[in-house]
Formats: sequence, structure tokens, C-alpha cells
Amino acid sequence: MASAGPVDSKETRLGKFSKDKGRRGEREAALFLTDQGFTARRGVQYKGGPNSPDVECPSLRRLHIEIKRTESLRIYDAMNQASDDAPPETIPVVLHRKNDCDWVVILYAEDFLDIVRESEIPDGCERERLV
Repeated sequence: MASAGPVDSKETRLGKFSKDKGRRGEREAALFLTDQGFTARRGVQYKGGPNSPDVECPSLRRLHIEIKRTESLRIYDAMNQASDDAPPETIPVVLHRKNDCDWVVILYAEDFLDIVRESEIPDGCERERLV
């Protein structure tokens, strides 16, 4: 009779590797933000909820940050996940990086323009010249 214990299948190992890579990506993104002057930490380890952001950054609290550390990214799937998880009044953002590349930020164009509109414009500058 076969043992009823857990099976160590290739699928189980790949799932664990994927979760570990996700955690590493979250730590890496939090370190990147902190190095840029925005203190950040992994969100799940502190809140534990399924809808908590991957990275929490108190000075960017209006942003719901989803981290994707992968070689290929399905942008709309990632944005849908960020949008579905984002609490009301927050802006869903995907922070993505693949190997040997810089971090990029993905957000809806309307949200980007809202951020630009809310930013301070130096005296004497016209909005059109800032773009």
C-alpha cells in the first residue's frame, strides 16, 4: 500500500521556487525603494492579508504596489491583479524588473496624468513644457 504522505512532484517544486522568487523580488523592490529614499518593506509579511500590497511604502501610501520580477510580463494581467487587490482611493501600480534591467513602473494612463496634475509646477513654467 502506498504512503499517504506529501508528494514531492516537479509541479510542487516549481510552485515553491516561484513563491521564493516572488519573495526575493519583493525584498529587492523594497530595498530599491528604500535606497531611493522611500522607506519600504514587504507587505505580506506585515499584514498577511491576500489583498495587502507586495511592498508597503508609507510615503507612497496612495499607491498599491504589485511586484513582478519575471523575464516576461503579461502587463494587463499584472495590472488587473493590482487593480483587483487595490483598496479604494489607492492607485494600482506594477513595479517590474527582469534580469539585467532597471525597474519600470506600470500604471494606468489616467492615474499617471492625475499624479502629474497634482504635482507642483515651478513658478513660470507652463504645464505643456513639463511633458
